[in-house]
Amino acid sequence: MNIVNDNTCSWLNDLNERTSVKTLNKDKSCDWLIIGAGYTGLSAARKLSELHPNQKIIIVDAQLAGEGASGRNSGYLVDTTLNDGFTSNKELSNYKKKTNIYKLGIDVVKRFIKEQQVDCDWNESGKYFASSNEKDRKILENFSKTLLKLNFEHNILDKDDLGKRLGTNFYNLALYTKGGVLLHPGKLVRAMVDTLPDNVELLENTQLNEWSKNSDTIVCKFNNHKIITKKVIFCTNGFLKSLGIKNNYNFPLTLTASMTRTLTDTEFKSIGEPKEWGVLPVRPMGATTRMTKDKRILIRNTAEVHSPFKMSKSELDKRSLNQKLGIKKRFPTLPNDIIESSWSGIVSRTRNSSQIFEKIDDNVFVAGCYNGSGIGVGTLFGEQIAIKASNENSDEINIIESRSKPTWLPPQPFLNIGVITRLMFERFRSRSDV
Repeated sequence: MNIVNDNTCSWLNDLNERTSVKTLNKDKSCDWLIIGAGYTGLSAARKLSELHPNQKIIIVDAQLAGEGASGRNSGYLVDTTLNDGFTSNKELSNYKKKTNIYKLGIDVVKRFIKEQQVDCDWNESGKYFASSNEKDRKILENFSKTLLKLNFEHNILDKDDLGKRLGTNFYNLALYTKGGVLLHPGKLVRAMVDTLPDNVELLENTQLNEWSKNSDTIVCKFNNHKIITKKVIFCTNGFLKSLGIKNNYNFPLTLTASMTRTLTDTEFKSIGEPKEWGVLPVRPMGATTRMTKDKRILIRNTAEVHSPFKMSKSELDKRSLNQKLGIKKRFPTLPNDIIESSWSGIVSRTRNSSQIFEKIDDNVFVAGCYNGSGIGVGTLFGEQIAIKASNENSDEINIIESRSKPTWLPPQPFLNIGVITRLMFERFRSRSDV
């Protein structure tokens, strides 16, 4: 089935339209084939080019490079996440391993933007885990104890201080962490596309339909042509299952988000002229919200089991009503018609919030499933899976492979029943913060 994305994502519509887009128009062969041109695939291509400058590298994507989940997320480069289990000493150790990976991810993105002089609205502003429900104070206090043990700089804020910082009185409390980064995901991933090395060939709007091993080569079949390669790296994240990869270890969720137009000077003054900020929910199904550098408000407050290949305009319009209500709850004085665009995107999840990073067969490798932390972790994993596939090692690989691996998931239809039930439960618990 072909992937059909809406064309109404504000991040992507901020960018200039690309020219010279190439598709697969004949059979090809190569030394390396990368499936998926998001953060992971593009990062893998850069590293492979560095390691093998005289080898032929092809990267393909079913749509335009970077215009899937990579260009559609909320633009958080995280140092910590809240919705993980970490109460026992063992869980604390696993959480520390995860935050080590987050730090490596921030470092690799920072290195890229410095080397390539990328303007992606990088802002080391930190982030807020915020709630309107006073009952969530215990959750934040426990999280604070965990962060103290791991020496993360943070503080808990109450309603009055939050209102001054965010320009809304909706939230009653929050935990602020200093280490997170806000950025423009479209600008970042576009820079990764524009700076691909000369020995990397990018083929877009090229849907992989079937792949198989044939002796020491891998045959990948597309709509009308095929590519024969010596090694393949799968970087399709939310679409791994559709390619028959790690079927019982990951699943896709469809998210929808909306962004307002730029606030007028009068509107911006009416909410206190806050600096750029980002809020993540305390509970899993609460809303992610942002005030951007250019005074737009983003909100993402839906996650569901839905076909990852397409969401119709009528379906998207229904979901955008949730975002309209969410913005109105937070900023009641702003106009009702302030939303400029809405869009959908795919996130890949595992049962235990770990990631996929491994060799799955001779000359076949996979990296993906970032549980909503794909900017940094996806970029890191792309670079490191290229190193692993080249039969080399690194300190980063040792850190990545020391974490817990994804746990097994039940088969369909039991998986969807379980996920839908859990989402309904979390949505009910988070209903005040949607």
